[in-house]
Amino acid sequence: MKLTYNATSLIFFALLILSLAGCKKEDAGFTHDPNTPIVITDFLPKQGSGGTEVLINGENFSLDTAAIAIKIGGVPLKVIASNGTQIMAVVPKKGGTGPLEISIGGKSGTSKDTYTYLYTRTVTTLAGNGAAGFANGKGTDAMFNFSGEAWYRNNGIVVDDALNVYVTDPGNHCIRKIDPNGNVTTFAGSPGNGGFAEGKGTEARFSLPYGLTIDEHGNLYSADPGNWDIRKISPDGTTKIVAWGHSAPWFIAYDRTSKKIYYNVVDSPAPIYQINLDGTASNTVITGLNYPAGMACGSDGSLYIALHGDNQIRQYDPKTWKYTVIAGTGKYGYKNGPGKDAEFALPWGIAVDSQNNILIAGNGTNGGDSNSPDQSIRFVDGKTYQVSTFAGSGKSGFINGIGEAAAFNVPEGVAVDKNGTVYVLDKKNNSIRKIISE
Repeated sequence: MKLTYNATSLIFFALLILSLAGCKKEDAGFTHDPNTPIVITDFLPKQGSGGTEVLINGENFSLDTAAIAIKIGGVPLKVIASNGTQIMAVVPKKGGTGPLEISIGGKSGTSKDTYTYLYTRTVTTLAGNGAAGFANGKGTDAMFNFSGEAWYRNNGIVVDDALNVYVTDPGNHCIRKIDPNGNVTTFAGSPGNGGFAEGKGTEARFSLPYGLTIDEHGNLYSADPGNWDIRKISPDGTTKIVAWGHSAPWFIAYDRTSKKIYYNVVDSPAPIYQINLDGTASNTVITGLNYPAGMACGSDGSLYIALHGDNQIRQYDPKTWKYTVIAGTGKYGYKNGPGKDAEFALPWGIAVDSQNNILIAGNGTNGGDSNSPDQSIRFVDGKTYQVSTFAGSGKSGFINGIGEAAAFNVPEGVAVDKNGTVYVLDKKNNSIRKIISE
């Protein structure tokens, strides 16, 4: 009978653990030397997910597992056995990628090779059922109107620290709230009643709420190209005008470092505007962009922009406003790999996590093209700029599943919460999808 790699590994590691346990008497004379370097010569396997057992070979390890600390990419592993020249350790869920580092008694050793953590990314439907309409309720009982008109091109989705998700719903002229259990309510605006009015909850009126961002206090800021305005919505649902746009604002981003707001219009050539939270000190900080779309701020205040018209992701320095192309050749397509070689197909929404990794909602086509080559959420590593598919593929559909087996139909907005869970505004499925990585 032919054994699979996993089965073989389990048997091998089980035998190894027994071997390590049986070596206690034989290795009784071994003593870790605090004055001698800790050396990692090799480890196996070189990649895996949570629960993977890693065998590390080397020199001058301790027999006392409690004295050994092992990390990969800053994430600690559980040490389960050691015989002085071999250590068995277990990778936790959401483990790291990087060299192995072993620390014993204040000294450490680092591996030459890198361990790659393989995430399992599971896509589910948080709320919505595929049909355009309006209904509050739980999960698939709720309805959104993201695709009632083909020209709707909203992108607004954010998450607060309590893990409530907020989305702009242009077809219903309102902003919806989804709690962690999938219960959908109307947060601000009056479903079916477009216009402009300040107020609390359903007393307020929006025209075409598109962009959405959130500050550290849980205040939302919306961009409404129908009203040409930037609005603040406090946590109790009360709206207040911040500023009237220099042009019709589509996308909006908040920088926690400078306490500034950025907004843009999807046009060419187009500028990026910066304003204070009270609407004062309005400045044009970038000009001449070719259809800028999604924007998000990194932990250092850098502004990341999805250049829809150039099929690129750029990072702008807030001190000089000079840019670096993070990913994208400029060619229209769907290709993963190093950032300089990757291809995008009219990228739209964007989010940045706490590690400055970038997530891109790949389909910003006018009218929502289900045949676009990118129906996925793409991932750009914040350190290496390596581009990969986070979930979804080049094929549209409405399928919950793992990684590229899942399907979206014109993903336009993306957000990431404090735990690394990702949320997708799935336009033509009129739903909010949830991606858990482990």
